[in-house]
Amino acid sequence: MQIKIVHGKAVTPHIADLARLRIEVFRAFPYLYEGSEDYEASYLATYAQSPESLFVLALDGERIVGASTGVPMTDAADSFKAPFIGAGIDPEKVFYFGESVLLPAYRGRGLGVRFFEEREAYARRLGRFDWCAFCAVERPADHPMRPAGYVPLDAFWARRGYEHRADLRTMLSWQDIGEKEETGKPMSFWLKPTR
Repeated sequence: MQIKIVHGKAVTPHIADLARLRIEVFRAFPYLYEGSEDYEASYLATYAQSPESLFVLALDGERIVGASTGVPMTDAADSFKAPFIGAGIDPEKVFYFGESVLLPAYRGRGLGVRFFEEREAYARRLGRFDWCAFCAVERPADHPMRPAGYVPLDAFWARRGYEHRADLRTMLSWQDIGEKEETGKPMSFWLKPTR
C-alpha cells in the first residue's frame, strides 16, 4: 500500500478513477447514492480548482482503493458554509473534509485513521484554521435499506476527537438507489479544534 498526497490541479490525472471510486463506495448505506461519473468528475474538478485542496490517495500498486479530500471552507459550496455563518463561525477559520472513501476489502488496516491524520496535519500546516469539519448524512434508524448489524462511524469519529454538532446542519440532494429523482438529505457536521 502506498499513500500519495496531491494538491489542486495535480489531482487531474486521477479524477476519473476517483469518480468511479466515489460511486462504488457511496452506493452502500447510509448514502445509497445512484451517481454518475460525469457528475462526480465535475464535482472533483471543483476541488482541483482550489490550490490549497488536499487529496490523500491510497494505492494498491497503481490502483486507487481509497481517497480523502479537504479544502478551505471558503472554497466549498455555499450549502456547507451557511450553517457556520449562521452559528457565528467564520468559514475562513474552517478546513473542510469533503469525504473519505475506501473499498471494503481495505478497511480495518488503519487507512481511515491515516486519512484523518493527513488532513488534520495539513490544516495545521496552513496555519490559519481553528477547526477541521466534515458532515455526514443522517438516516432514520428504521430506514428500509439499513443493513442488519450496521454500525455508524460516530464512535470512530469521536475517538478521533470530533464532536457532533447537531446544530450545524445542511441539506444536500442526490438520487438514492431505486429513486427516479433527487431528494434532499439532512447532513450534520462534526468539528475538532486544529490546536
